[in-house]
Amino acid sequence: MREILRWTGRILAVLLLLVVLAAAGLYATSSYRLNQTYDVDVGDITIPSDSAVVTRGRHIAVTRGCADCHGSTLAGSTAVEDPMIGTLHAPNLTPAGVGNTYSDADWIRALRHGVAPDGSPLVFMPSWEYYYLSDEDLGALIAYLKQLPPVDRQMPEPSLGPMGRAMVVMGQGNFRLSAARIDHDASRPEAPEPGPTAAYGEYLSHSCRGCHGPEMAGGPISGAPPSWPPAANITPHAEGIGTWNQADFFRAMRRQVRPDGSTIDPVMPADMGKMTDQELTALWKYLQRVEPVPSD
Repeated sequence: MREILRWTGRILAVLLLLVVLAAAGLYATSSYRLNQTYDVDVGDITIPSDSAVVTRGRHIAVTRGCADCHGSTLAGSTAVEDPMIGTLHAPNLTPAGVGNTYSDADWIRALRHGVAPDGSPLVFMPSWEYYYLSDEDLGALIAYLKQLPPVDRQMPEPSLGPMGRAMVVMGQGNFRLSAARIDHDASRPEAPEPGPTAAYGEYLSHSCRGCHGPEMAGGPISGAPPSWPPAANITPHAEGIGTWNQADFFRAMRRQVRPDGSTIDPVMPADMGKMTDQELTALWKYLQRVEPVPSD
């Protein structure tokens, strides 16, 4: 019996050592990735200030989901709060927050490249979606952010739990740091002319991929709280929106109601339904052309 207990103790000690080593390796690797610095050439983008451009920028901010993380006034909010994932605070974007210190180059670097002014990667910032914004749209968005009413609210820095750090290391979903997934030296992707076309719909669809996935087939949303439902399949498969027509799609986006009358979970940003008729038509046309994929 003593021999069995002795061996049991040794096995447990080895297992404990392996757990400690794995935790230390996870912390070291994730810290390395979080503390990497990126030297990004942001180029030269004109930031107009006329009212028409600011109005366009507000429309982009609303329909591209900025408020989902940064709050309705864009003055910051807690986007994720989970002991295993971590506590992720989206910063205050108004002139009383980061807007007080950000230059035009800092805005471009953060939005398009996922990089903070000091060169460190931003955490949970989906810049890989905003990377595809045209210079005109990015300039309009920055013009809008620069004239936000100041809100005095200080947001703490994000802190990652063990699962959040593991997802950073594995490069999983929204925890795959944008700064690490973007080719900062690549030629800018060309943005299509705005219009009710599938090409323009693809341009708009980059805001959908963070939740619905690169194939638009839906499934569990990486980094989301456990209470969140999986994202829907929005490919033209029978398990997706293959039986919908354009009116069904408009109703779902504008009123958050499916063709069968069921309500879409509010996790799906209702503000995306504030796209114009032209934008929704373009997005619908593009979704009809993606590869039909069954749900996971």
